[in-house]
Amino acid sequence: MTITVILGAQWGDEGKGKLVDIQSREAQLCCRAAGGSNAALTGRTVSGHLIKVDGVSYSFHLLPSGLMNPNCKNFIGSGVVFHIPTFFKELKELEEKGLTAVYDRILVSDRVNVLLDMHMAVDGLEEMELGGLSHGSDALSKEKQLMKTSDEAIGTTKRGTVPSKLHGGLFLSAGFAPLQALPYMNSRGIGPCYQTSRARTGIKLTDIFHPEIFEKKVKRLADGYQKRFGELFQYDIKAELARFEEYRTTMKKYVIDGVSFMTSAQQSDTKIVIEGANALMLDVDYGSYPFVTSSSTTLAGIIGGLTLNPKNITETVGVVKAYTTRVGCGAFKTEDTEEIGTKLQEIGREWGTSTGRRRRCGWLDLVVVKYSNSINYYTSLNLTKLDVLDTFETIKIAIAYKVDGEELDSYPADLDILERAEVVYHEMPGWQTPITNAKTYDDLPKKARDYVEYIEKFVGVKIKYIGTGPEREAMIQRA
Repeated sequence: MTITVILGAQWGDEGKGKLVDIQSREAQLCCRAAGGSNAALTGRTVSGHLIKVDGVSYSFHLLPSGLMNPNCKNFIGSGVVFHIPTFFKELKELEEKGLTAVYDRILVSDRVNVLLDMHMAVDGLEEMELGGLSHGSDALSKEKQLMKTSDEAIGTTKRGTVPSKLHGGLFLSAGFAPLQALPYMNSRGIGPCYQTSRARTGIKLTDIFHPEIFEKKVKRLADGYQKRFGELFQYDIKAELARFEEYRTTMKKYVIDGVSFMTSAQQSDTKIVIEGANALMLDVDYGSYPFVTSSSTTLAGIIGGLTLNPKNITETVGVVKAYTTRVGCGAFKTEDTEEIGTKLQEIGREWGTSTGRRRRCGWLDLVVVKYSNSINYYTSLNLTKLDVLDTFETIKIAIAYKVDGEELDSYPADLDILERAEVVYHEMPGWQTPITNAKTYDDLPKKARDYVEYIEKFVGVKIKYIGTGPEREAMIQRA
């Protein structure tokens, strides 16, 4: 039995799905532990794990990427918030693209929290409320003033763009649409679903098989939201209850005792691959709060969401993009909004799988990666999209933050300190030659190898996997 855990080490969109796909080819089981129908929640916008095979792109949001392997079982663990319509929609899309027996290779824990359309309706309304909340120190007065309008809310898993202009490199992005113009039903409802779970008013998957209990819980939630939001709360409870009449039948074959299932899997001769959703810097406790997701995206969250025995974990891989990207609001100290950022965005095709929303881009920030490693304790790293840097004459890497001339020990929690921090960069010459056809580490230009080795020396973790292009096979594995 082996267990490989694959986690995002930055703000998501690192390319985790590709390594999951490679690892899952010989796996018997691929699991999701937490998150919802977004798989790579960046700045709380939907991106998704994208796998490209023979020119065909496969997107995974709620489902594990192990469905690419016809011999691999897939499991959605108890820490996930589970939207049933999305579950069936994704299965149908994958089947239509030619994946075999997808309906027979997926199981769901009976302890997952059910994400209702009601949660989606509430998501947009809560964003308006969050737009009225201030946070941080008084030094962030400009951010506070902007955050106090509903146009500048934290941002959620819905379509649209984000605040266009804030100082200090904290919240800068390209253009924004007023929140009021965004349809609530484009929200994913992940935050509200986790809220009801923690408040002990949520709905477990087992509840849907008990019609009276289910209806009572749904009505109680709807009544609470109606009192809170009044006429702004637009939700058809009758339609939702009617849909679940069908789901009671169609979901039965997928629901299992997740604890018993994972216990048995860990006691058998099974190769297990675990697919982390989102990334460390979006973790609700250790990420760049408050611009984070609502779940634990750490190794600890994986262990809890799947009831793993930590002693059974064979490898924990941190996935690191060769530069940095982020979607939505929040700190991004190495962001470049001019020529470099635009070039990274265009060459790297940095826009969301689902939304087409463009990502903010900048140089690799090793302060972030080292901080991420201090929480997840990676045994190896996967450096992705190294080929995007092929044409750069000079490459910069952030290696420290300084405030008033003093170097910070780690990535700060205090937004005031983060805003005032100056980035210290290390410059390296680019290799200026294509690397997509490199099959081994020695095939890479020396300057590309220098870049790789500088990163692993700084972070203190070996880079075992190197992505050299978008195709499935464009991945170098080092011994």
